[in-house]
Amino acid sequence: MAGAPVMFWFRRDLRLTDHPALLAAVDEARSSGAAVVPLFVIDDGLMATSGPNRRAYLVRTLASLDESLGGTLTLRRGRPEDVVPTVAAELGAVAVYATGDCAPYGRRRDGRVTDALAAAGRVLRLVGSPYAVSPGRVLSGEGNPYRVFTPYRRAWAAHGWPEPTGRPAGANWARGTSDVTLADIDPDPTTVTATLPSAGEGAAAELLDRFLAGPVDAYDEDRNRPDRPGTSRLSPHLRFGTIHPRQVLARTPIGPSGDVFRSELAWRDFYADVLWRRPDSAWQSLSPTGAHLRCDTGPEADARFEAWAEGRTGYPLVDAGMRQLAAEGWMHNRVRMLAASFLVKDLHIDWQRGAALFMDLLIDGDLASNNHGWQWVAGTGTDAAPFYRIFSPDRQAERFDPDGAYVARYVPEYGAFGYPAPIVDHAVERLDALARWDEAKTAAAAASADPSVDPASP
Repeated sequence: MAGAPVMFWFRRDLRLTDHPALLAAVDEARSSGAAVVPLFVIDDGLMATSGPNRRAYLVRTLASLDESLGGTLTLRRGRPEDVVPTVAAELGAVAVYATGDCAPYGRRRDGRVTDALAAAGRVLRLVGSPYAVSPGRVLSGEGNPYRVFTPYRRAWAAHGWPEPTGRPAGANWARGTSDVTLADIDPDPTTVTATLPSAGEGAAAELLDRFLAGPVDAYDEDRNRPDRPGTSRLSPHLRFGTIHPRQVLARTPIGPSGDVFRSELAWRDFYADVLWRRPDSAWQSLSPTGAHLRCDTGPEADARFEAWAEGRTGYPLVDAGMRQLAAEGWMHNRVRMLAASFLVKDLHIDWQRGAALFMDLLIDGDLASNNHGWQWVAGTGTDAAPFYRIFSPDRQAERFDPDGAYVARYVPEYGAFGYPAPIVDHAVERLDALARWDEAKTAAAAASADPSVDPASP
């Protein structure tokens, strides 16, 4: 006689291959001849924080996963602490498996679900994480977390990670009762700005194959060239877990370019580790000085923000990046850094505002990587030499788009009549930015000496 079904709750791990939590669920079910019921919960709280581009890409990713599962993916809408125990009760499932979540909301949510299941004599079993090395595991010799990336990366590499595994064999998938369809959650097409790339586990595998067949060999140089197809474009797949970083690392070649590519994956783990230790850093500056940085607000600042967001700054490489973001839901990382630097240090607008826009438009929007990447550029986060790195839009274009090919792709009117003049003078704004940082350091020092000083005070 078959045992009670085992539930598997998919979240940011929408694949079947190299999936430790799914393997554990299938193993338990197989031992008693039971079925595995795959579930995805449409959490309106999370959906509200995702822009239409990312929601549309999620729908396509879920459609691919459902096909891989033989059409057995159960979709339910509601608060996970209500939905998961309800579905488990309907099925008579005692165990619910899921991949561990490391983000602040996910950790709180999983605590609530654990308590709700336990009240009914059921258990949530969390296995693995979306990272090569889970947050909290890379520590110094003294047992302390790392505050700077380079020593973290060395310790991360020394820590290592398991080899990837295959798909679960002999799984008996079974469908529960859905109360929503993918069509119900697909956003209005008129709100989706991006032409979406292919979604799902198969698309991720094809991208990795294509990258390893050539671009990886010149990655150490070409990763900084937005005019060349030198990056992997795997970030949306890493975001939704249609590929695990272990799978990528296992195939990354030895050598200078492979080392740089591994380092980029280490950055992803590092930012997750920072957010794990400091959940408040999602939307607050890590650096005490950052809390005192004077930013512009009001109608003129709003107008400049809109010009930046729409790619109308008069600086062609910045404009090209912002237009690529709208058109593709993705932006080349070198240009992401430039666009962020321009907003914070040329327009003097707070990094949170830019980070929020990126999270709204990006398909690969990830809270830890996006927001701590913004803080790195803004000088308020983990950068060992904060703030003084101020990107020159013209110099960046000369170095990384020397023939103007990237700009021509996204700003075809550049050089023609009607292209706007720069909205600010970079040389002037650079000096202003440095002066504001000196003010912030003075204010931070005063606040440290006198804790009663309000960081929000002028």
